[in-house]
Amino acid sequence: MPWPSRKRDKGAVADKKEPDAKIAKTEEETPDKEEEEKTTKPPAGSSKSGWKNWKKTKESDSGGEESKITYCHWLLKSEPESRLEKGVDVKFSIDDLKAQPNQTTFWDGVRNYQARNFLRAMKLGQQAFFYHSNCKEPGIVGIVKIVKEAYPDHTQFDQKDPHYDSSSRKENPKWSMVDVQFVRMTKRFIPLSEIKAHHLAHKADGGPLKNMMLFTRQRLSIQPLTQEEFDFVLSLEEEKPH
Repeated sequence: MPWPSRKRDKGAVADKKEPDAKIAKTEEETPDKEEEEKTTKPPAGSSKSGWKNWKKTKESDSGGEESKITYCHWLLKSEPESRLEKGVDVKFSIDDLKAQPNQTTFWDGVRNYQARNFLRAMKLGQQAFFYHSNCKEPGIVGIVKIVKEAYPDHTQFDQKDPHYDSSSRKENPKWSMVDVQFVRMTKRFIPLSEIKAHHLAHKADGGPLKNMMLFTRQRLSIQPLTQEEFDFVLSLEEEKPH
């Protein structure tokens, strides 16, 4: 029996006939509770210093050349706390993934067109952050990798599944999923609040997180990351939390 479906992009089903851009805009206007904009400013100097130190290290490693801006990594949101959706508990934490056979499972239930397109763009072996969402302390807890590229999401045809889509046809499925495998836990929990502090500082000084989709497309449960975004966030696991 498969595990409960992952975190969904609310609102996508109701807007099936709308273009992807409009769906994304609608989601942005109603952000998830843990990603609402807060007035708290980043700790003075801490984020900026971290960005400068990281940049200096990267320039040393690459001879000062900037990497191309391409999306080659991902961030996958999932809910670690129980929540019923049409009578089904959609909880799925990184510990649940680790408990799966071969620590591998399918990433089903995505019902937003933009997020689905990101799923379809994933390549075998690419890595993604596992992000605990819609919980008391949202943030990054581990790393997974793509072990099977996009294929039809079976839950769209299951009338008992809370994300059944009666308009989808087996000869032309609307929704896709991928298989992911646990790689490792991050060396420490990297909270949303800390990532946001860096994002706000980088918006001012041109750091790698200035356009991070976690803050520009908050509602999307599947988000792409550039190499620089992935590397910078990963470097945070080596730092002591502020």
